[in-house]
Amino acid sequence: MAVLIQIQEATKSYGSQVLLDHAEATISDDVKVGFIGRNGAGKSTLLRVLLGEEELDHGQITRHPRLKLGYLRQHDDFQPQESALDYLMRDSGQPDWKCGEVAGEFEIKGDYLNGPVSRLSGGWQTRVKLAALLLHEPNLLLLDEPTNFLDLRTQILLEHFLRHYKEACLIVSHDRAFLNATCDHTLALSRGKLTMYPGKVDAYLAYEQEQREVVRRSNQTILAKRKQLETFIAKNKARATSASQARSKAKQLDRLELSEEVADESTTNIRFANFEPRQGPALRCEHMDIGYPERTIASDITLEIEHGARAAIVGDNGQGKTTFLRTIVDSLKPLSGELRWGYGCQTAVYAQHVYTTLSEDKTVFDYLELTAARGTRSQTILDVAGAFLFRNEHVNKKISVLSGGERARLCLAGILLSEHNILVLDEPGNHLDVETIDALAEALLGYRGTVIFTTHDRTFMQRVATCVIEVKDGRVTNYNGDYDAYVYALNKEVDDSEAARTTSFAKPPEAVLHAKPQAAKAKGRDERALRKEVSTLEKLIARLDEQKKAANEKLMQSTDPNEAMKLHEEVESLSAQASEAEEKWCALQEELGEW
Repeated sequence: MAVLIQIQEATKSYGSQVLLDHAEATISDDVKVGFIGRNGAGKSTLLRVLLGEEELDHGQITRHPRLKLGYLRQHDDFQPQESALDYLMRDSGQPDWKCGEVAGEFEIKGDYLNGPVSRLSGGWQTRVKLAALLLHEPNLLLLDEPTNFLDLRTQILLEHFLRHYKEACLIVSHDRAFLNATCDHTLALSRGKLTMYPGKVDAYLAYEQEQREVVRRSNQTILAKRKQLETFIAKNKARATSASQARSKAKQLDRLELSEEVADESTTNIRFANFEPRQGPALRCEHMDIGYPERTIASDITLEIEHGARAAIVGDNGQGKTTFLRTIVDSLKPLSGELRWGYGCQTAVYAQHVYTTLSEDKTVFDYLELTAARGTRSQTILDVAGAFLFRNEHVNKKISVLSGGERARLCLAGILLSEHNILVLDEPGNHLDVETIDALAEALLGYRGTVIFTTHDRTFMQRVATCVIEVKDGRVTNYNGDYDAYVYALNKEVDDSEAARTTSFAKPPEAVLHAKPQAAKAKGRDERALRKEVSTLEKLIARLDEQKKAANEKLMQSTDPNEAMKLHEEVESLSAQASEAEEKWCALQEELGEW
């Protein structure tokens, strides 16, 4: 076991805010560590220090001479019209077969591998960046919120990969399910101190709570003992017969010291308004098509969501979850069919486009006053602001200086002050810390209205959802099963895909083994003729690749369904021809004895 990074006496401050206070930790080459802490605690700052992008005020970071860090970049450097395969080869310097093999770990193949990477969705681009990162073969992966904006399938693929990854990892994530599935150690940052715990995040949180309880009970016992000694001393210190005993008890009292109790950090207090719940369908869609004038995303949607349901919208990225949510809140009009809300439905929307387009010149109080229901008292607004950690002078902060997490909390506070019995939440967990997400989940469990939401946080989804609506292959339907069944089905799909890929990788050696007798028979063939045939095949493969890239490019740009179908068939045909030519090329190489 080698120590890759040792953090000693690390101190880092921004103005009056202390992020690291003589913090210490060690990361060795045989651990996968989940890194947790409140928003603003300093997790990202510490990652930048480890990457060498920032310096400590005091202390030192000792790095192993053979340390090779891998960091998941948030921004890409994709070039125009560059395919994912081209990008992986350019970024890593690895050959195409190696890039294709690692890309296969994340199911990047076909058009996703050979088409323009700039046109892939954010989730698929993250898959490409993960593959690029791994091709550099780091011995310590640093992942900062890797599950943000990843669909469940990609999260499961990443989980499967990390579980089998032989090197060390340091992963920042608010998703406890992901950390529990991938990490065997937990690093916690709180009040400037680092604590390394040899166990999973749930075990650490239980241990931390248990330690607090031990300290609390110990202090209660000490306080009771103190009171008992003080009473004895007061009664006996003036008596000649018991004065010496009183002095002895006084010495005992001096030795009784209370342990320091760590106060709970401020937590968001979320409480939705109480109202009379409604009955019957809250939302009804009948033969509805959704999408854009030039492109239909999903068609013939017929479903109902009952009042009081907490409906989770699930599906892979790019399938249309956000389009469906935008349609039901009237941000997009249905292309055809009918969408009806029930009588008396009042909708509140929480989405990224809401909290990223707030008026920069408004203060926290200004925004909450504008969103609050008519007649809401100023003190009520201040109380709600305080519950979301905007207290005292913080209510006068301009929105322009708020962090992403603060803006997200502000929008949630605005929702609490507004009148609604329908909540539509698009990724409510992004930019919120674990404690705020927990508080939101707890509040939604007691909410008497209807909730329609999508999230990549499995812990939140599993806890809140009462029904599942799946967006897949141009359809939006009620999923016949609960969320656990949906996760199980996706895991099985990924397992089956991995098994098939492993089998396909295992077949060529066996095929070559069986082909050896034929190769031996063909030994007598003229080597010059064989090499000429190899050269011809190489030119054919190169030409087919060029044709396939050109057809793929047209396919990506096509808006005509008939043309797109023809181009897709052309790509499939060219791929089949290229595969056949590559198999012949491999056989000839074997015959020449060069494999």
